[in-house]
Amino acid sequence: MAGIAWFVRRRAQTTEGYFLGSRAMPGWAVGFSIAGTAISSITFMALPADAYKTAWLRMLPNFVLPLGVLAGSLFFLRIYRDGRTTTAFEFLEARFGPSTRLYGAFTFVVGQLLRISLILFLLGQLTHELTGLSPEASILVAGLFVGGYTAVGGIEAVVWTDVAETVILTVGGVACLAVVLWKVPGGLSEIVATAWAHGKLSFSDLGPDGALHPTTMRLTLTEKSVSMMLLVGLGHWLTEYACNQNMVQKYCASASTREARRALWIGCAWMLPLWISFQFLGTALWVFFQRHPTPTSTGILAGTVTAERIVPHFVVTQLPAGFKGLVVAGVLAAAMSTLNSALNAIATVGVVDVYRRHVSQRRDDRHYLLVARSLSWLATVAMVAGALLLLEARTKTLEDAAIRLIALTSGGLLGLYLLGFLTRRGDGRSAALAIGATLVLSLYRAVSPAPWFPDVLRVAPLDAVHGYYTALLAHAVMFGVGWMAGALLPRRRTLEAATEAIGA
Repeated sequence: MAGIAWFVRRRAQTTEGYFLGSRAMPGWAVGFSIAGTAISSITFMALPADAYKTAWLRMLPNFVLPLGVLAGSLFFLRIYRDGRTTTAFEFLEARFGPSTRLYGAFTFVVGQLLRISLILFLLGQLTHELTGLSPEASILVAGLFVGGYTAVGGIEAVVWTDVAETVILTVGGVACLAVVLWKVPGGLSEIVATAWAHGKLSFSDLGPDGALHPTTMRLTLTEKSVSMMLLVGLGHWLTEYACNQNMVQKYCASASTREARRALWIGCAWMLPLWISFQFLGTALWVFFQRHPTPTSTGILAGTVTAERIVPHFVVTQLPAGFKGLVVAGVLAAAMSTLNSALNAIATVGVVDVYRRHVSQRRDDRHYLLVARSLSWLATVAMVAGALLLLEARTKTLEDAAIRLIALTSGGLLGLYLLGFLTRRGDGRSAALAIGATLVLSLYRAVSPAPWFPDVLRVAPLDAVHGYYTALLAHAVMFGVGWMAGALLPRRRTLEAATEAIGA
């Protein structure tokens, strides 16, 4: 990985090269990078853990991925590529003004730092269980290594290392699944038959009694259902392909619109089968440990051991030494392919949306390149520090708090972009009102479950909404308030002016 970064560093001597690979990256490589970025070490462990403990209900959002890719390939990528943008937030300024752009940039950076700190923290825990290496050492080595090659090589280092890392994480996951299939007498057919008979291949979920219960197709905000989980997936993937800087940067780095579309579909064709394989790995592990129970495997089903320990437990106790190395490499690759994209995107947003736009507008390109590399290192230090803080706390509460804060800082952003993309209503004032309303909603959803929250401030209809649907509600509030405010307040800039401003 370091060799790749050192090789491509010569082409990252301008900000255009550092941020966008001179807009000349091949679509197949960008597609691999998209896939690698989407599959973190959390995914590597969480999907099998969920299938082992429950069934396939939480896999449903991933099945909607092709709809997000379709929207991205037909609509979103043309907006960004035609305007020759560098970040997703340039559109927000052109459409709603500079304050809205700053809001988008700030929420992205904060959300990404929290997310990658959590991923690095979990990577440290996983490598400790798999190899015995201390979590602190894992965090420091992996964090500084990823930060180093990202700072040196820019987006080209990210994309080309992602190609290698995506292959490695795929081989690691397939190797683990192959061993399970080999160890279960009867192989694939026996696993499918046993899992089907016990409802482990259904879209059921655990009830209060610890047993699997079927879910309905109802459209409801108060409970999990098949149709609502599909809507959650649609909201998530539209957000990814409409306004996630990691994705937008890869749109713009591709050599042409055709190559960008090719990248999106290659990523989809790689991600979806791989997610299904990881989910099926959890189902296969359930069948295996039904025949060979251990205290850890039974403790997970009983709720006394966290489900995410099932893959490390199987790797440590059942895999031959060579296969263990493949899985460890897969876990590391899954983490690095997510971390490097986020670090480069943070540096890009920091320079383009904040530093060059508001702090220092008349410096030469070499100056901005130096700032970009410095911001990449600064983000690396913040990521490592955040992971070590999570490790020091060693409590589930802090992890939950980080996840809640990520949701708080990113909630509703899709609604804001859809307001800008699909309507002619609204300007900075209506966007500010929409952002304020969405932040109030997100803050209420984050703190209202606390026992100290005053009963007089509780809103029963909001309390009844299931936690899975907070993001959907936030998108609706952002769009709805912005649209209504735009109807009441005269618009100051046109959509055509916004489009021209992006291309300027």
